[in-house]
Amino acid sequence: MIRHRHSAWLVLAWFAGMGSFARADHEPREFNGWPVFVRPPAIASRGDSWTAAGPFLFRQNEGPDGRVSGFRPFWVQNFSAQGDFRSGTFLYPLFTYTVDDTIAQWNVFQLIKHSSRRPGAEAPQSDYDPRRSFEIWPFWFSKENGNPQLSYRALFPIAGTVRNKLGLERLSWTLFPLRAESENNGAVTTWTPWPFVRITRGAAQGFSLWPLFGSTERPGVSREKYYLWPLGYNNTQSPTEDDPPDAPERQQVGVLPFYARSTGPGYRSEDFGWPFFGYTERTTPKPYHETRYFWPLFVQGRGEGSYVNRWGPFYTRSVIKGYDKEWFAWPLLSHARWNEQGLAVERTQGFYFVYWSEVQRNAAQPGLPAAELTHFWPLFSHWDNGAGQRQWQLFSPFEAPFPGNLRMRQAWTPLFAIARHEQRAPGDSRTSLLWNAVTWSEYAPDHRTEFHIGPLLSVTERAGEKRVAVGNGLFGFKRATTGSWRIFWLDFPSKPATGMTARR
Repeated sequence: MIRHRHSAWLVLAWFAGMGSFARADHEPREFNGWPVFVRPPAIASRGDSWTAAGPFLFRQNEGPDGRVSGFRPFWVQNFSAQGDFRSGTFLYPLFTYTVDDTIAQWNVFQLIKHSSRRPGAEAPQSDYDPRRSFEIWPFWFSKENGNPQLSYRALFPIAGTVRNKLGLERLSWTLFPLRAESENNGAVTTWTPWPFVRITRGAAQGFSLWPLFGSTERPGVSREKYYLWPLGYNNTQSPTEDDPPDAPERQQVGVLPFYARSTGPGYRSEDFGWPFFGYTERTTPKPYHETRYFWPLFVQGRGEGSYVNRWGPFYTRSVIKGYDKEWFAWPLLSHARWNEQGLAVERTQGFYFVYWSEVQRNAAQPGLPAAELTHFWPLFSHWDNGAGQRQWQLFSPFEAPFPGNLRMRQAWTPLFAIARHEQRAPGDSRTSLLWNAVTWSEYAPDHRTEFHIGPLLSVTERAGEKRVAVGNGLFGFKRATTGSWRIFWLDFPSKPATGMTARR
């Protein structure tokens, strides 16, 4: 009987608190009806955001970026700041649907893709911007853009033609591999069957009987030959417009695994017992010399702006175009330094992303606070932008292997965040445990702090006043700034004002 009374009391607290959002109140506060419904304090830095059913149902305002909501991980949708639907995902990355002012498109695991122009959108401006396209990779391909010469339908391996795919202007097949044909830069290549018999005509001429021998020549551009592919080859490329006058041809010759040579303007590389022993000598655009012993284990390279010192797998250091990287007991630990867009960046990795840390400093003023991002996969992630914004999360299996993937972060990351802290600015922070079962927050502009244990207990302090509530305001005690206490009944948090926006 006592247990039943307690359950009824909790249900009353939940529903009374939920109904209270319709009434006005002088003070916005967090409503914590965990696990049914949690709404953080309605302040401008967060806007009207909430979660329900633990981490599964949610709505989060993103300020100028709009808002995101859904039922994790099954459906997550994004809206613009104007309220227009922009994207939705189902069990990301299984299904993704996106729209903009011109195109609507969806895909299933990037293997089945469909796109079409929205009603009223302008006509396509290029061949790469079709009216409608549909693919079931690698079997069905279709595109319509209003030009019969560039529209197509193709069924692989039966018959069809596709255009501007796989780096080719045109690719056709009939009962593949019995016949295939490609076109690029005026050269048409036919295989009958693929890949054994090949004939090239047009801007280039050639014939091959793979893997015995093959030859292709594009007059004034290149010549390519192979024998017993891939063991013997002889490729030549004519000088380009960017080469100095009287520059020699670029040539690649190989009789593998015995010998390989590559030469060009100011460049020569030879391998003996390919690929284990060899050297590279470069004089332009910058001098560089490299020697290889039992490649890729031992490599020594020195030059202007370039440095390689590899004693694999024990230690490696390379400096290439300002990117300075070291490996210790590969792949155990690596450390890299470089400058990018005015920032001095340092990155340390243990087993690639099991430990991952990056620090960014102002290159011109290194004494300024640094931005930091650290992962201890899959346990912990921490982020600090160096300007007052900080976050950390306990259990973070997706942030390190999928860096910068916003959709993964929206659909999956919160499901594993048993503890999370977010500071949007000094004095504006919120920490939650067990998906908002326990929360404590601070908002300095209002001189307010809050602590909640689900619907059971909440403690709020604001400008010298203190409030201790049971059941989200079913009853409790208030202390005024004068220091006197009084009992209250049915005092629930208010619904946030409409039009509230949020910073990210």
